[in-house]
This record gives sequence, C-alpha cells and structure tokens, in this order.
Amino acid sequence: MLLKGNKYLVVGLGKSGIAAAKVLIELGADVTVQDKKRSEELDRALVQYFTNHNVTCCFGKDPEPGVKYKAVIMSPGAPLTIPFVQEAQYNGAEIISEIELAYRLGKGTYVAITGTNGKTTTTTLTGEIFAEAGRKTKVVGNIGVAVVKEAIEATDDTWFVTEVSSFQLEPIRDFHPHISAILNLTPDHLDRHKTMEGYTAAKARVFENQGPDDYFVVNKDDAPTWALAETCKATVVPFSRKEELEFGAYVKDGVIAIKDREGTVHEICGAKELHIPGAHNLENALAAAAIAFCAGIGTDVIARVLRRFAGVEHRLELVSVVDGVKYINDSKGTNPDSSIKALEAMETPVLLIAGGYDKKSSYEEFIKAFDGKVKKLLLLGVTGPAIRQTALELGYPEDDILMCKDMDECVRQAAKLSCEGDTVLLSPACASWDMYDSYEQRGAHFKSCVRNL
Repeated sequence: MLLKGNKYLVVGLGKSGIAAAKVLIELGADVTVQDKKRSEELDRALVQYFTNHNVTCCFGKDPEPGVKYKAVIMSPGAPLTIPFVQEAQYNGAEIISEIELAYRLGKGTYVAITGTNGKTTTTTLTGEIFAEAGRKTKVVGNIGVAVVKEAIEATDDTWFVTEVSSFQLEPIRDFHPHISAILNLTPDHLDRHKTMEGYTAAKARVFENQGPDDYFVVNKDDAPTWALAETCKATVVPFSRKEELEFGAYVKDGVIAIKDREGTVHEICGAKELHIPGAHNLENALAAAAIAFCAGIGTDVIARVLRRFAGVEHRLELVSVVDGVKYINDSKGTNPDSSIKALEAMETPVLLIAGGYDKKSSYEEFIKAFDGKVKKLLLLGVTGPAIRQTALELGYPEDDILMCKDMDECVRQAAKLSCEGDTVLLSPACASWDMYDSYEQRGAHFKSCVRNL
C-alpha cells in the first residue's frame, strides 16, 4: 500500500478505528478521521493527539465532499451505505476494513474464526492452544484487540488467531487466512444485512481468498453452515458432536477425537473433562481442536488446554452464589440463538434477565426454549416490550413477566423472587447498544449489581 502522500479516511473511532488511524499516521499518510460523536464527546487526549499530528478531524459531521482518498477504512459499526463513503468509492477510493489494512501492512499467518455464536470462546481457546504449543501468538480482532496494532510489529512466524465479524468481513479484498472457520449461522444483525442471505454471504467471505493448501473448519451439524463447504476451494475440515466422521473432529463414546486424512484416529480427551458447560461449548472445543490440528499442533497440547480452559468473561460466567442462588453473567448472549444455548446449559430453575438493542430479531424460538425452565422473565431495554408480547402470545404467564427500568432493578427483583437452588441468568438475546457501549460494559454492570446484594 502506498501511504506517504496519499489521503486516507478512517470512519468510526472505536478501538479498530483509532488503531488504524494511529498506524496510518505513524507510516506517513495524510489522514482524515470521522466519527458521529462531537469532539467534546470523545476522549480529550485522543482529540489532542489528532490535532498534534495535523489530522483532519470531522467530529459530528461528514468529511468535506470531493476529496479523493486512496482508501476508506471502515470501523465495524459503520455501515457501508453511508452516503459520503459511497461518494468516496465513486471517486476511486478502496473501501476496506481494519483487518484488511492489517493484512496488507503486516506479516504473519492468519487463523480467522467467525459464526453467529461461539466466536470469542473458540478464538480464546484456540489462542491458548497455540500459545501452549510455543507459537508466537496474537489473539486479535472482534475479541477486542485491533489487528493492525499488532500486525505492523509481526514477523513471519507470528500467528494471528483472529475473531472476525460479518461487519469486518464485508469490506475485505485480499485478506487470506491460512485456516478459516465458520462455527454456525443463525439470524443476526438483520438490521444491517437485511436478509439471512446477505448475512451468510458476508460470513462466507472468510474463505473467499483461500486455496487448496489452506483449511476451512466447518460445523457439519449446522445445515446452513455446512452448505457453504460446497463453494470453498480450501481443504474442508468438518467437526461434529452428533456423528463420527471419515475426516475431521467428532465425539465418539464420550471422547473428543480427530480422524486425519489417512484414517488414523487421534483421541484427545473426554468430553466430560471440559470445564465449559453446554453442547454449544463442546462444538467450540471441537472447532478449536480441529483448527490447532490443521496448524500441526500435537494432540497432547490440545488435550492439556482443553482440560484446563475455564471459559471467557461474560459467557456463562459464574459471578457469585448469594443465599444459595447462582448469578450467571451471559452478557455475550447478544442474539436469541446464543441465549437459547445458554438456557440449554442450565440445570436449575432460571430467573432470566433479557432485552436490549433491537437488531430486528425474532424471539419465538427464544421463548419456546424456556421449556418450563424459566420461572420469571425480567425484561429491560428497547426490546423488552417485544419480547414480552412474544412471550404472552406463546402462552408464557403474564404474572411471571416483570418490566424493569434498568439492570439494578432487574437484579434486585430477581433476588427477591428467587429461592435457594435457583439461577439468576443474564442472557439478553439482544445487543447492548441501547443502554451500554458494549456487552462487556453491560456484563460488568450486572456483576456490580450482584456484588451490591
């Protein structure tokens, strides 16, 4: 990429946008930054940094029209349909994501993990396996660490274990992971992608530039995901928790195993030895094992990490036990299918806290998954009324639904209504952006409310 003397526009100043802008500045580019927030709403030190480096700042407004940019780097939260972005593209600018910029500027080998649910757990677990194997490993991407920040310091032997979202994949061009993975596909982000077909197409870009010497790890138990294997040019490596495979990762007689292309079976560990609960986490473990195996990591190393991995923050995280009641933080349940999986992992009566930002999801399957397990439903956020209406239509008792103004009220009411042996579960089935900046902030607030009990 030609940087010096060329104009670059960075749209959105989240973690990836800030990192992209700073790297471009360091490498001598003429940088413009744009964010819908006004300067007084942004970090003062960041604004001063841009001022000191002669960056053109467009805070709370669009960039000047008619400027010819070499490229526009899009933050994940910024849609490609923004008029000034489309104008820049019409004037010859490349529209790319931060992971595309990182791929072009840095060295190293990429593992790219996507899917509707399980990305963070699988990415974290995979990263731990690679690190245990002695690989120079960077766990980056949608998990919260900007890729470009690490890429410019990478060497040829660096492995980037990367969580990638559909938003990040939409504007790629050359991004070429050696190992890609799609864990599952269920309706999500339809407020942006509009249709399931559009969402699936964005996810499928993860293997777009792969060839026969690369690997595509894919969930054979998930029909929409498995159907994508037909269009992939990489070596397809399936995983399944439901059937024994001729090639790939699976469970047989309670043992996680991988069968290689020669038909040799490599047993790893017992499924019951995992510390992460639920069938969905068994799938995540299978995917991570398959990815590591494709990278040439020994099954002894894979087994060692699988046996000790305790999960990630905000995903079925046990916060505390108060008066015999468990409080579990599943704030990363940002869509109905993710929260369904959390409910399936529960073995006690549940008081469920749900609701949040509206991504145009349907809540029917979510309510049906209650299956007599949810004794109280505590709702908050923009989608609270819609979830309540769906629950009533499906016969959930009106007296067991509480509409709450905020998280503090949800937790206090749940504490009053719970009995010893119950579980209070925060699994919102929605994004957090109506009340919080992120699911992490939402989960942290829930934990604070629990501590206040």
